Amino acid sequence: MRIDVHARVASKSRMALLVAALTLLTGFSSARAGARLDLLPQSWRDDQGHELKLSELRGHRVILTMAYASCHYICPMTMEGLKRMQLALDARGERAEIVVVGYDPQNDKPADWRQYRLNHRLGRDNWHFLSGPAEATEALARQLGFSFWKYDEHVMHESRALIFDSDGAVQTALGPETAHWPDGL
Repeated sequence: MRIDVHARVASKSRMALLVAALTLLTGFSSARAGARLDLLPQSWRDDQGHELKLSELRGHRVILTMAYASCHYICPMTMEGLKRMQLALDARGERAEIVVVGYDPQNDKPADWRQYRLNHRLGRDNWHFLSGPAEATEALARQLGFSFWKYDEHVMHESRALIFDSDGAVQTALGPETAHWPDGL
């Protein structure tokens, strides 16, 4: 039996759209009241293998999202939103730390994020691609309302970002209904 590759890709695309729709219908989580950078799991490795504690970013505005390096559906849209936010910040002469935490600890290792950063020309020093243990990843996602689950070799998730103020508290949640992410700054 021959399986049509295009039909298989179309089926996976429909599945990703269904997941996104279900996520919205089941309740796009608002910014978790009381969520703070210093109360989140702290043990992360950046794409250079250095330890970074989220509490170290206090004193700066932080834009945080979750993604996975081999995603071909949702994450590219999320990254484009973050790039637009970076351009808006640049235009205003402002700075924010942009943090991307890997959903898939088994595959989102520092070396994978380093290659991702190179491939996507995301070399600025205010962008942080983080990996951590599965327990920390799941705890962070749960605390911040990032829903995700594994489906075959894919991680099913929504496009979402949280903006933390310079005191480390959640200020704004951005998701699919926030079409123009720079407006959330």
